[in-house]
Amino acid sequence: MNEDFDSEVLNISSEVILVEPESAGERLDTALSVWYPEISRSAFQKLIKDGKVMVNGEKTKNGKLLSEGDEVEVFFPEPEVLAVEPEDIPLDIVYEDSDVILVNKPRGMVVHPAAGHQTNTMVNALLYHCHDLSGINGVLRPGIVHRIDRDTTGIVIACKNDKAHQCIAAQLKEHSVTRRYYALVNGNVKEEEGTVDAPLGRSRTDRKKMAVTPDGKNAVTHYKVLERFGNYTLVECRLETGRTHQIRVHMAYIHHPLVGDEVYGNGGSGFHTTGQLLHAYCLGFIHPTTGEYMEFSVPFPEDYQKILDRLRENNRQT
Repeated sequence: MNEDFDSEVLNISSEVILVEPESAGERLDTALSVWYPEISRSAFQKLIKDGKVMVNGEKTKNGKLLSEGDEVEVFFPEPEVLAVEPEDIPLDIVYEDSDVILVNKPRGMVVHPAAGHQTNTMVNALLYHCHDLSGINGVLRPGIVHRIDRDTTGIVIACKNDKAHQCIAAQLKEHSVTRRYYALVNGNVKEEEGTVDAPLGRSRTDRKKMAVTPDGKNAVTHYKVLERFGNYTLVECRLETGRTHQIRVHMAYIHHPLVGDEVYGNGGSGFHTTGQLLHAYCLGFIHPTTGEYMEFSVPFPEDYQKILDRLRENNRQT
């Protein structure tokens, strides 16, 4: 399977998009990469060249300029049958039953296989542990309904059957799943709490990054200050939406990038951390079988806790 294509998109064989006024005048390949930020522009260019993208029922070229009211139909490729091998990798299991399994993911572990990370992922570990994961997202992402970044720590939920998968996916779509994160950010956040409501899409200058863009997808992050450490602030972030790199981009957007974020910030800031200090500490959802609301939380990872202890000690000494 071409790794440029996200499994959520591959669940459909085709999709029709009606061109809105804000996309009028855009190149076809550019507009497609904005509408589907998880797929690269080069991947869409290949689809267009292969005749898999139609505008008003006709094949066209990458440079086609769109007009308001145009109908763009995209025929996505079917995923190839690939094998993901089970691997005996230890998992920190927070909760497990016949429908779902919740894992406290460590820093550095990728959630599912992708280009450059075919092994040692959480999915490889889950396949060894469970043997029964939902197949809705294909062989590369069995059971996976959401994900967190490689260097983000904390709770991830996976589903063991298609019924559970559909139920949790629907809750995520309705924004009814509770997702709270601890983020250590640079600077002293002045407000005690606030909301960042800013659409996210693929950066036009760097395709590997996300950015706040006027034609991006709706994204809302609520934040609340928990502790202040002079030049750093510990905040709790609550997600309404779950866009790629959402918290990292939103906090950088309000000039408080996460400590340790090499992509959207200034890296470790002397703390010698590998990756952003972002921890998915709380996850709550309605159980797909019992219908009861369940909520779970996990403590800070050891390296994160040590940094907080160091900052608290510095506060006491000043």
